[in-house]
Amino acid sequence: MSDNPFANFLGGDGEDSNSPEDNIELLTAATEALSKPNASLEYCTQSIKDTIRNLETDGEKGLSSMHEVERRRDIHGANEVVAEDDESLFKKFIETFVEDRLILLLIGSAVVSAIMGNFDDAVSITLAIVIVVTVGFVQEYKSEKSLEALNKLVPAECHLIRFGKEANTLASGLVPGDLVSFRIGDRIPADLRLIETFELSIDESSLTGENEPVHKSAKHVSPEAYPGHMVPIADRTCIAYMGTLVKEGHGKGIVVGTGKNTSFGAVFEMMNEIEKPKTPLQHSMDKLGKDLSLGSFVVIGCICLIGVLQGRSWLEMFQISVSLAVAAIPEGLPIIVTVTLALGVLRMAKRKAIVRRLPSVETLGSVNVICSDKTGTLTSNHMTVAKMWCLGSMSNKTNLLDVIKNKNSLKNYLTEDVKNTLLIGNLCNNATFSQEHVKYLGNPTDIALLEQLQGFEMQDLRGTMTKLKEIPFNSKRKFMATKMINSNGKVTIYIKGAFEKILERSNGYINENGKTEKLTQANRDTIIDCANTLASEGLRVLAFAELPLKEENKDENLTEEIISNLTFSGLIGMNDPPRPTVKPAIEQLLQGGVHIIMITGDSVNTAVNIARQIGIPVIDPKLSVLSGEKLDEMTDDQLANVIDHVNIFARATPEHKLNIVRALRKRGDIVAMTGDGVNDAPALKLADIGVSMGKMGTDVAKEASDMVLTDDDFSTILTAIEEGKGIFNNIQNFLTFQLSTSVAALSLIALSTTFNLPNPLNAMQILWINILMDGPPAQSLGVEPVDHEVMKKPPRKRSEKILTSAVLRRLLGTAICIILGTTYVFVKEMAEDGKVTARDTTMTFTCFVFFDMFNALACRHTTKSIFEVGLFTNKMFNLAVGLSLLGQMCAIYIPFFQRIFKTEALSFTDLLFLLMISSSVFIVDELRKYYYRKQSESYYYSNV
Repeated sequence: MSDNPFANFLGGDGEDSNSPEDNIELLTAATEALSKPNASLEYCTQSIKDTIRNLETDGEKGLSSMHEVERRRDIHGANEVVAEDDESLFKKFIETFVEDRLILLLIGSAVVSAIMGNFDDAVSITLAIVIVVTVGFVQEYKSEKSLEALNKLVPAECHLIRFGKEANTLASGLVPGDLVSFRIGDRIPADLRLIETFELSIDESSLTGENEPVHKSAKHVSPEAYPGHMVPIADRTCIAYMGTLVKEGHGKGIVVGTGKNTSFGAVFEMMNEIEKPKTPLQHSMDKLGKDLSLGSFVVIGCICLIGVLQGRSWLEMFQISVSLAVAAIPEGLPIIVTVTLALGVLRMAKRKAIVRRLPSVETLGSVNVICSDKTGTLTSNHMTVAKMWCLGSMSNKTNLLDVIKNKNSLKNYLTEDVKNTLLIGNLCNNATFSQEHVKYLGNPTDIALLEQLQGFEMQDLRGTMTKLKEIPFNSKRKFMATKMINSNGKVTIYIKGAFEKILERSNGYINENGKTEKLTQANRDTIIDCANTLASEGLRVLAFAELPLKEENKDENLTEEIISNLTFSGLIGMNDPPRPTVKPAIEQLLQGGVHIIMITGDSVNTAVNIARQIGIPVIDPKLSVLSGEKLDEMTDDQLANVIDHVNIFARATPEHKLNIVRALRKRGDIVAMTGDGVNDAPALKLADIGVSMGKMGTDVAKEASDMVLTDDDFSTILTAIEEGKGIFNNIQNFLTFQLSTSVAALSLIALSTTFNLPNPLNAMQILWINILMDGPPAQSLGVEPVDHEVMKKPPRKRSEKILTSAVLRRLLGTAICIILGTTYVFVKEMAEDGKVTARDTTMTFTCFVFFDMFNALACRHTTKSIFEVGLFTNKMFNLAVGLSLLGQMCAIYIPFFQRIFKTEALSFTDLLFLLMISSSVFIVDELRKYYYRKQSESYYYSNV
């Protein structure tokens, strides 16, 4: 679930939003909250030196004492913004008695019964009310707790520098004075006073509503320019606010505010009052409930009127009518749907797929196209340097240095051009070594380049040089550049990136002796041939170059325009093998009619090689593969016409992803799109299901997505779709159970009243049936284990209603079976003694309950026999049915409950007879399933 409480306020989730009037009121309140003095206002006017002194910290090493950290945490609390619920559970429980008008009517009938001297009825009704309300209250409480658990599935993390060591840690542990680093794509974990920035732009739309990213710097703000020295929140340019997202650049900052003492926390309590929008399925369940309520009220009104006209007691008819209304109206339907969705989401989380928004669960079963990144999703995202090539020492494309094969003798190959290539990979690099984790942290490509130094017995030289400027890598420019100065004052720009981009900007190369020579066309052709050879082996190819600056140019600003006349150094081919789980997952998805599209920034040769390894069909690369260049020349309509045959997009950018999603949605496809970078956010937002990566994904991508894969594994998408389909099937199953019970109870009383027969069930018995219908048996159907065969079925259409014609036919058939069987027992028992006795109603009541339990058993699966599914695979169901039957036995055999339900003890023979009659609903449904399977087999063989 989204951990950003501003998302609903600003309409970010694309779900229901507040009315314009509500939004204006909330915006006004938010503005007032943000204008109040807080830590960011205090420290934005202080210099870096003053901030460090006042917070007693260090701008390089952070806090140096664990005792001091604990002391500050005791003062300021955890860095969390949590809603406080002051209302007691008892008060909430009491309120539920007055919120439901039907319960109030039942309370009224109990009072009237007591006034008229019917104390047994009054006590019975009161006890039944307490039971019904308690069951509903527990359900709602469980729903709330499940939703609260969803909000904790994606805890915020940060890059903390404490005691001079950097480590990834939970943001909740931050205290004022901590030093935090951040980079592009990160979420700011607390209010920070910036002390170091590199081309830093931050998206503050979640806080201020402004869509344009704000440029930030470490320079303090002069307060004299503002009335009362109150610097507006938008002008505090040296402050990075909690919850905002880094769009460009990187930097460091000192924590000045945590938890509710941040600008984000200042408005949280006001934001917490906004009611969470319901999902489309919840809305449809509400509408269904209202429609059924209206129909039920009409029928119940007629029953009451006819009964009174026939001369029956008006109090008896009133009690039965209200009890029938409580039982027949599925008021618990939206709650059970919410619980089922929430429990399904928690179950997905255990399988490494965190769904951030409940409506996404409904959409998962309809996905018919998955667009997936290659690196880290289809592949393992553990880069290793596999092969190297330098034009000077290796001259032709067949002379590749196999790094893996020669790992024990790499130093023998350390010519000057090889050494220079490795040096560029070292200096054009942002990975850092973590003492806590005892490994490098950062981009997998950067990590692989640093790990390779040891094999050549080279050292990390970044500590001996100073970085002056950096151009970070992005998918558009396809290269990264750093401007460095060494101890002798020599300034050099080091570049790494896609070989096409580096080669087109190069005019020289380094030979094996370290000398620069002119790059001829023949040399260029050799480099391109070698790069294609590496790519055809499925390797990611990077080129490396440098640009030494003359004395008069060394102060020149580092921009893309001056990256020209480069000296080419070499190529490195990196291996990122496919995940072993991906190929079987793709096979299953293809079987289920899902179109798999791989999107990668790699070359066509690399992409085709990987696609064939993982089972994505590439029959003809000319039809199955589209490059970014071709994509640029196509309109959305042209792309929509050919995309059905395309399985690979190579040399693609995040902007291309947006075009791909638009083209697919124009065709009516339901699209799941994966992404991990900042620029992937628009495509993730536009896709029906945006999927971000939990390990390598940026916070920006996670915020835009609907689902987070905590293991970054493509096969997890399969399990999520499987769970999504299973949850939808479970909802249909418990709907069938609830509505068939509701229709049967309503029809039974209506028929007996219409034909002037005594009522087969009294008010207490009807309320007990309601508890079974809305209680544990119904909920246990919502957690039925997923049938893996759901993936063999095609994706569900988005427009398909949850109450399909097949579901309606099934529930009506089941209801008819229950009505006929229960009516038969009632008439048979009544005919034996010519009047209605306690035995007659007990037999009818127990028969209906047994029918209900067999019905619940039949509803565990729509098409499979219960003997195929397994009688004991759903432990919660077995427990729920067992407790329900135990409760029924108590109602029959314990004297106290006999007085409440007006029952008497039945013999063992009676119970056997009722079990035989009531099992008919189960047998009829098993025959329906058998007929369905035979029809399916016949259809399958006729089409093979």
